[in-house]
Amino acid sequence: MNINEAYTRLYELCKKGLGSTSPNPNVSAAIYSADGKFIAEGFHNRIESPDHAEVIALKKAGESARGATIVVSLEPCSHHGTTPPCTQAIIDAGISKVYYAVRDPNPIAAGGGEFLKNAGIEVEYLDSPELHFIQRAWLHKITTGYPLLIWKVATSLDSKIAALDGSSQWISNEHSRNDVQQLRAESDALLIGTQTAIIDNPHLVPRGSSKRPVRVVCGEQIIPPMHHIFDNESRTLLVQSKSLPHLMETLASEGFNQVLVEAGPTFGSALFRAGWINELITYQAPILLGAGKEFISDLGISTLGQKIELKLLSTHEIYGDLKTHYQVGKGK
Repeated sequence: MNINEAYTRLYELCKKGLGSTSPNPNVSAAIYSADGKFIAEGFHNRIESPDHAEVIALKKAGESARGATIVVSLEPCSHHGTTPPCTQAIIDAGISKVYYAVRDPNPIAAGGGEFLKNAGIEVEYLDSPELHFIQRAWLHKITTGYPLLIWKVATSLDSKIAALDGSSQWISNEHSRNDVQQLRAESDALLIGTQTAIIDNPHLVPRGSSKRPVRVVCGEQIIPPMHHIFDNESRTLLVQSKSLPHLMETLASEGFNQVLVEAGPTFGSALFRAGWINELITYQAPILLGAGKEFISDLGISTLGQKIELKLLSTHEIYGDLKTHYQVGKGK
């Protein structure tokens, strides 16, 4: 078994679990025989089953798991929650060795590695920045108490989200808009303000996916009852307040791991200014508008020393548009 290849497999499985595991992490697991041959794999999907990734893989492996090695994206849990501890399932299955890529920061469930060692199983922690990244939303929630907020924006090359007359459909191309559907499907909730809900009348249901993130609308304006946001395609949560702390406490109480913010410049900038935006994804089209609505408004910055620093995570071209992903330096 090549551990790098195993971790690559786990990364793809963790990605499949995004948007379907909240409030649990998007963990994945793979089992290999003593001579390194692949046996079975699994990833947590709370929509289909309460079973954790390890248990799913072990059930698939059956007796082949005896004497085998299991590779897990997150340290196996060692507590009784909705399901029994994965550590006991690993012991009962006769697994001889465990690799895991990310330590569990949850004080309730942590310590699985030591528990397995004490049971006579060989355990090795091999850190993986890639697996840490793909599970970062849950890790962020556990360490901060709040979900990871990603603000998605489509802009012109000169940072406009609409022309001077207000027209905005479409700034980004069709391929970029399809990419957004994937972002939606990977999120537990989609957040907009009442102004966006009223003017744009968005549906906020990922196309081409069975996943149905919760639609969260924040603000005090009254939304017409026949708007798309109230259809039966997905649950809609109304936070009838302008208080950002109240909004964040509501999101935290829901147990969301990742929230995709699809708000306009006023609401998005308010979240940014308050330090709640953790990541920014821009789809920048190769067009210039010269005048129009900026994607971001006043952030309360008057001097260069107050700048908000962004860390570039990735960038790639989507049929002419440029998708850029940043981590916000001063996020919560």
